[in-house]
Amino acid sequence: MKLVNTYKQVILWLPFLVIGQLSFAQSLTLSQCIDTAQKQNKNLQIARNNMDASAIKQKEAKANLLPRLTANGDYKYFTNIPYQLLPQSTFNPAAPEGQFNEAQFGVPHNITANLQLVIPLYNPQIYGGIEASKVASELTDLQYQKSEEQIFFEIANLYYNAQILQTQITFLDSNLVNANRLLGNLKLLQEQLLTTGTDVGKIELQMSQLSIQKNTAESKQKQVLQALKFTLGIPLEQPFDINYTIAATEETVYDYKLSLDSKLIQAQNKLLQTELKTLNKSRYLPTVNLIGSYGTTGFGYDEKPNEFLNFYPLGFAGLQVSYPIFNGTTTLRKVNQKQIELTNNELKINLIQDQNTMQIANAELERLTMSESIETSKQQIQLAQKIYNNTILQQKQGVASLTEVLLADNALREAQQINVSAIIDYLKADLELKKLTGNLR
Repeated sequence: MKLVNTYKQVILWLPFLVIGQLSFAQSLTLSQCIDTAQKQNKNLQIARNNMDASAIKQKEAKANLLPRLTANGDYKYFTNIPYQLLPQSTFNPAAPEGQFNEAQFGVPHNITANLQLVIPLYNPQIYGGIEASKVASELTDLQYQKSEEQIFFEIANLYYNAQILQTQITFLDSNLVNANRLLGNLKLLQEQLLTTGTDVGKIELQMSQLSIQKNTAESKQKQVLQALKFTLGIPLEQPFDINYTIAATEETVYDYKLSLDSKLIQAQNKLLQTELKTLNKSRYLPTVNLIGSYGTTGFGYDEKPNEFLNFYPLGFAGLQVSYPIFNGTTTLRKVNQKQIELTNNELKINLIQDQNTMQIANAELERLTMSESIETSKQQIQLAQKIYNNTILQQKQGVASLTEVLLADNALREAQQINVSAIIDYLKADLELKKLTGNLR
């Protein structure tokens, strides 16, 4: 079933509105608004920066696998040379066992300088961090898509509201034209003493009310356009307009795609599983590093006549293995927490899927109902317009009273409002359905 521009006939009655529509030929379409927002919306720019930061963080996690080279330096001046206890038998073989002499070893000045190299051969935390950063990067990408979806949804809502307000303004213009014609007829009748000034006053009051309604609608439309410019990232002082014609469209059956909410919660589930896996590995697997060091050690003495400062090379290479035996059950508690988070996450997945199914069914039903309401309201407008025209003709002939004219006019306006409301609800239901089925963009 097709949605047509329901106020097409009204526009035909108002040639100046047709000219107004032509002036909007170069105005932005909804698709062009979305393209503009992709480039200029500041929230999307922030989200893209977050994606770049996430990519850098992923590289940072991988960089932990690279060798680490550090330069170390150390200087100590001993005000008291360290003591050591030596068995007396060291100096006197005949000395009894268990007796010691204290002796000071070393010199006051000690200098150490070296280069130390550490190459991680296996570290479960590093590999777990790399995997987690990869999943986190995917999660950031999905969050960007979610930001896009929210902004596109907001833009479409604002765009439709601006179009609907223009429809209301068009109807109000039509009603003002009708009221003005009626006022002219009544003034002629008043001059011929065929009607009273009260009847003329009623029409003038109605025209005043219609003018106020039109001014209110135009003010709301300006506010909506300002909000739309802000959302697009366009400066508020920049000239801007949209295409107000509600284009004909067909009721589409959208292919079901996994919603971004479902994708996000599943990515979070994957991240939790990765973190849990890393914690379990860190409990039972060792950390293995290849280490090496090369440097020099200096010893100095500053008392005369034996002053000296001599340096001696020092180097080694080896394998360092670290195995966790007991850390106060800290890791175990973290594992238990992650398992609870994972359970809650799986419940959320089922909850979102059930909720999405229900919302899709409601949106489809709402769209179908509003589609039928649009067709019905179009027929009501045609019928109300016909009744209004006949009542006007009868009033000229003195058969119908002014009250009947006003009732016919109110019926026409009510039919127009029902039509506008049905279009609004249809567009919103269709937009919601696109979002829920993953077809918003």
